[in-house]
Amino acid sequence: MRIATYNVEWFSSLFDDDNQLIADTEASGRHGVSRAAQIEAVAKVFVAMDADAIMVIEAPDQGTKRDTVRALEHFAATFDLRTSRAVMGFRNHTQQEIALLYDPNRLSARHAPAAGTAGTPPFDGVFHIDLDIDATKDTVRFSKPPLELAVTTERGTSLRMIGAHLKSKAPHGARSRDDVMRQSIANRRKQLAQAVWLRRRAEEHLREGLSLMVLGDLNDGPGLDEYEHLFGRSSVEIVMGDPGSDLALMDPHARRALQRRLGANPTTARFFLEREKRYLQALLDYIMVSPDLVAKQPEWRIWHPFDDPGCWSNPELREALLTASDHFPVTLDIDI
Repeated sequence: MRIATYNVEWFSSLFDDDNQLIADTEASGRHGVSRAAQIEAVAKVFVAMDADAIMVIEAPDQGTKRDTVRALEHFAATFDLRTSRAVMGFRNHTQQEIALLYDPNRLSARHAPAAGTAGTPPFDGVFHIDLDIDATKDTVRFSKPPLELAVTTERGTSLRMIGAHLKSKAPHGARSRDDVMRQSIANRRKQLAQAVWLRRRAEEHLREGLSLMVLGDLNDGPGLDEYEHLFGRSSVEIVMGDPGSDLALMDPHARRALQRRLGANPTTARFFLEREKRYLQALLDYIMVSPDLVAKQPEWRIWHPFDDPGCWSNPELREALLTASDHFPVTLDIDI
């Protein structure tokens, strides 16, 4: 079975208020890319991946007029994808939902949010944690509540999936260098608090003996943030847990990056830095799995247009990956 996570940049901008695709020459959410070109590119990537389930990060908007599930299922029907069903959880207000698009002949999936505890509330609730060690607990909310799913494969294997998109807000409104630093540090504290919240939920499932996958864009990683040294750990390290623990999650790309602060590391995203006139590559997207799933010897793959030989040698797929999004898919092939 192949499971994927894919952040499709501003997927929502490709649909109208009737959840229909807008295949025209007007600008999409991607700089210099038309809506028709991005639609075609995303479809080519989905077809090439041929995944049984795709955790879509930045899925189409859910609102009074728009419907995430209908939009994704319309997209699947338009391109005759076997991943014809979609499921989402709590909506957010960023026009970047989290949803699973899946093949109903290969698995079933339903939104199954945990009831939560006093220390680990539901993801649409409020989390209390002392962020700045001042003996006063701060209030933290998810701008994009993670998607919790109960999944059963056609073989009868049961597991939990959590789709996540953690993001530290940019210091909007900052008027000085000190303001930028102050807001950046505060926003990063909030992101790390969300990572702690997510880790606690993962540990609850792992202690119950459940198979678990945490998929998505953590927008953070070793060496990525100039303020990382202030906190000691990245969101990725927090969510994965202590590598020596029986409750640790595994993603080989993340482990490799954590062990090698210098030198070549895997990357899943590519952004153009306007001021510096160059591209920045980063490892942001992950599929983390529980120890029992690691024992099944799964194979991870980053569909990077330059680093993956299969993608590089296929010019049509290579161009589609570059046109579709500023992130590249990550897949996991596993016998479940």
